[in-house]
Amino acid sequence: MTRILDALADIGGRYDVLYCDLWGCLHNGLELYPAAVAALRDFRAKGGAVVLMTNAPRTHGTVARRLDRMGLPGDAFDVIVASGDATQEAMLMGVAGRKLWHIGPDSDEDLFNDLPEELADQPPIERVDFNLAEGIVCTGPFDADNYDPEDYRGRFLSAKTRGLTMLSANPDVVVDYGDRRIHCAGALAQLYAEMGGEVLSFGKPHPPIYDLARRKLGAKGITYSNDQVLAVGDGIHTDIAGAQAEGIDAIFLTGGLEAERFGANGEDPQLEALRVWLDEQQIHPKYAMGRLR
Repeated sequence: MTRILDALADIGGRYDVLYCDLWGCLHNGLELYPAAVAALRDFRAKGGAVVLMTNAPRTHGTVARRLDRMGLPGDAFDVIVASGDATQEAMLMGVAGRKLWHIGPDSDEDLFNDLPEELADQPPIERVDFNLAEGIVCTGPFDADNYDPEDYRGRFLSAKTRGLTMLSANPDVVVDYGDRRIHCAGALAQLYAEMGGEVLSFGKPHPPIYDLARRKLGAKGITYSNDQVLAVGDGIHTDIAGAQAEGIDAIFLTGGLEAERFGANGEDPQLEALRVWLDEQQIHPKYAMGRLR
């Protein structure tokens, strides 16, 4: 049965590592949540390690620079692991071919330009027009504010017929950017899969991003077992389902994407409404909390 918490400190001492989602948990795309920042700093001050684990289709360097501009202090985390990093590894190893059609805004250039040193000797990836593509890499809609599935359906049918594999750099379907809800790469990947296309996804809830987290912490000399890890997130089918699949305890934040489901104030959820909804999802996190604090 899911237990509602008042604060991370109520149970943080039971765990050595925290996997913390970003959008909806640590920030809203525009500004940090001060209480969440304080909770992470407190967890680390007591000896824990914090992994900022995001489904952003960006490299960890780009994510780090954005968080720095938002004012996140360096003592709030140990490493950053992004879905973009895990996607980039597969892309550079030629999983979908070396000539790729890129679906996404120009702002996602870092996936192609900010290359990790350990993969710098791989043959280059060439971004090409759709007609020349051996595969697809999707970082999001071309215009996230005006997403219309019909704009992509024709090309997706052709891509499926040609047997093109899509690398989805962000399994999230939507995120909240300030007070706007925008579509992500997951919406396009879902459409392509529904049409019969092959999709490979690398962020939560899929294993590659968790493997990358273990490798990054291991490089810092931090080793652990899954029963020592706590995940925090507001995506029931990404953050929480991924933790459940990995055998990791999780805190579901009810004040994020699903806030309207749990009473007048999603940050103070009605327990019965929460339990009914979790039963419908067939996902049962060990803990729940309004917002990370």
